[in-house]
Amino acid sequence: MGYSNAMALVENKNVGFDYSILEEIEAGLELLGFEVKSLRAGRGSLKGARVVARGGEAYLVGASIPAWQIANAPKSYDPERTRRLLLSKKEIVRVSSAEGEKGLTIVPIRVYNSNRKLKLAIAIARGKKKEDKRHTIRAREEKRRMERTLKTE
Repeated sequence: MGYSNAMALVENKNVGFDYSILEEIEAGLELLGFEVKSLRAGRGSLKGARVVARGGEAYLVGASIPAWQIANAPKSYDPERTRRLLLSKKEIVRVSSAEGEKGLTIVPIRVYNSNRKLKLAIAIARGKKKEDKRHTIRAREEKRRMERTLKTE
């Protein structure tokens, strides 16, 4: 949809390699104050995270967001806790239907600033097979080789 113009605070770099992205959706995140500060500082990881839809709501599962200052965080704070996503009802229906479809998964791509709010770009994606990943690597290496030869001329 074109959210890439915003600067990513935290990014899931392997998504483009592991998945073929079919559709991108922008979602808000329900966070605690010290989690917001931590994300704005670029701390956190989306690696291995996914989005699940349960009971008419969508949740981010498996993302790790450490406390901004560990000493000031509550003792019971879990950096891997499940976080609710803020989506419209129509988007939640779209996400839950894609989740039920065979071969599709919903993965987070990046956390970024949109005005003063933190947003999460999520993607409805299909997992790539091993040969598709090899093709991606081959295309990337070919592109680098072409750029190198153009630079030397």
